Amino acid sequence: MALTAGIVGLPNVGKSTLFNAITQAGAESENYPFCTIDPNVGIVEVPDYRLQKLTELVKPKKTIPTAFEFTDIAGIVKGASKGEGLGNQFLSHIRQVDAICHVVRAFDDENITHVSGKVDPISDIETINLELILADLETVTKRMDRVAKMVRQKDKEALAEYAVLEKLKEGFEEEQPARALSFSDDQLKIVKGLHLLTIKPILYVANVDEDEIGQEEENAQVAKIREYAAKENAEVIVVCAKIESEIAELDGEEKEEYLEDLGIAESGLDQLIKATYNLLGLATYFTAGEEEVRAWTFTEGIKAPQAAGIIHSDFERGFIRAETVSYEHLTEEGSMSAARDKGKVRLEGKEYFVKDGDVIHFRFNV
Repeated sequence: MALTAGIVGLPNVGKSTLFNAITQAGAESENYPFCTIDPNVGIVEVPDYRLQKLTELVKPKKTIPTAFEFTDIAGIVKGASKGEGLGNQFLSHIRQVDAICHVVRAFDDENITHVSGKVDPISDIETINLELILADLETVTKRMDRVAKMVRQKDKEALAEYAVLEKLKEGFEEEQPARALSFSDDQLKIVKGLHLLTIKPILYVANVDEDEIGQEEENAQVAKIREYAAKENAEVIVVCAKIESEIAELDGEEKEEYLEDLGIAESGLDQLIKATYNLLGLATYFTAGEEEVRAWTFTEGIKAPQAAGIIHSDFERGFIRAETVSYEHLTEEGSMSAARDKGKVRLEGKEYFVKDGDVIHFRFNV
């Protein structure tokens, strides 16, 4: 299953331009509010130099990278929860995503209208965050109405859920997102079942002018965004959506040369994926054989059987052991057989914690 992220922001902050650039999906991105009405969904391959190197070594029939799915919804404005603009009806499209990418405009351009009449990144962030909180408040209030009957009957599960709902409601009324509230492990399971928007990890994407890329440390608006994000322990990446559109049209060496000319180490897409993986505590392991070389995304801290289950539930159910070698050792030796001869290939059992870059062959029996 692809990693998923929802892209939110005010109208005209560069959301759809960035979405087009990173997914090359051709979503509309005109200079007027509410250009995006239906949600745009695009899937991109996660770039990983290790996958390319493994392909060169193994020479499989096919190579399959892991994927990242982006959903771009209509711009949200102040008062959306009360029906302003297009309302908040489109938020339902991102309730199932893993993380939220909040695009914030950090440049001045009199030719691009701002829905509030001026560029103020902190005000923009607070507007969106409040609308997400109000949408979650509506979700929680409706759920409380449904659970109330069972609470009156002293149902234990309903009582436990209602206590969590009350805590969430109080937090939302104080304009606190769900992720800022503390819950026990059992309570967190209840919270996650509600698919709240404000429980999701958030990544702020500061969209700057093309003249400021590579010099973002001098951008006062970016500094404000970083200061705000630090209070939430959130991450910030800086991109120029316009430049990303140009990068998207280039391949291979042309892309590398263009990035070098701009003084950029990596594209916005690479930054976005890397930051989101870090945000969600994700890593990658590989399977490599004659049929295919493939990348698999997993949550750090899982054991070998659970990692096998990402491929197929039978792999987890009938797990025997995992024949494992690190990417570094495999590429250093040049082949699996050479790595095996050098004692670099290990047989790991059910208690092995999978590491980023592991190349694994699972043995199972069902």
